[in-house]
Amino acid sequence: MQTQTKIETIEFNGWTMRIRPAQSQPSRLLVMIHGLTGDENSMWVFARRFPDHYWIIAPRAPHPANPQGFSWRANPITIEEAQRDLSKRPSLEALLPAAEGLIRLVDEYSASAGVDARQFDTIGFSQGGAMVNVLGLIFPQRVQKMGVLAGFLPSGLDAQIDARALAGKQVFVAHGTQDEMVPVDRARASMQMLEQAGASITYCEDAVGHKLSAGCLKALESYLTN
Repeated sequence: MQTQTKIETIEFNGWTMRIRPAQSQPSRLLVMIHGLTGDENSMWVFARRFPDHYWIIAPRAPHPANPQGFSWRANPITIEEAQRDLSKRPSLEALLPAAEGLIRLVDEYSASAGVDARQFDTIGFSQGGAMVNVLGLIFPQRVQKMGVLAGFLPSGLDAQIDARALAGKQVFVAHGTQDEMVPVDRARASMQMLEQAGASITYCEDAVGHKLSAGCLKALESYLTN
């Protein structure tokens, strides 16, 4: 694992993102996707644990969130509203424009940086985990490894599930049994649908709230390394 790494925040084609170039070859792109009210720095606590062949980008979501930070859907609700009413969670329709924007960003940035991103890996936390599910199901030919951390499966993906869009993919899912933001039952139901879509699930569950436990972070590191 490389300890001395050039990490910087850049502006690229209208996006703000934090990047860590790969330190070994062959390199591979990893896209880290933050949750509601987060930004390009929110996922960075994980990055130092990941293999040095990863060229990591962590984009800032395009929409302002309430009361702070950013969101992957327009007109976002507050975290408190999301806790009170699960039906207000973002659907495929709400998240698809940002997902399509992320694919364009991957294509444009990888071409500029000289990184092969015909297939890339992605991890996301909470709403970012929902984005990972959207990317994997809508663009299965582009996404290889998927890490869904304290996340959920948005509604509106029935056709992709029925078409087994994730056939042959290994998906990592981590969740806390004490999560009040995204109840663990919802995560378990999401996993069942991912399996219906053809995915093999590596699941890590710990007695924590809306966060990634140390044990599950270690399991995620192993998933990305192997």
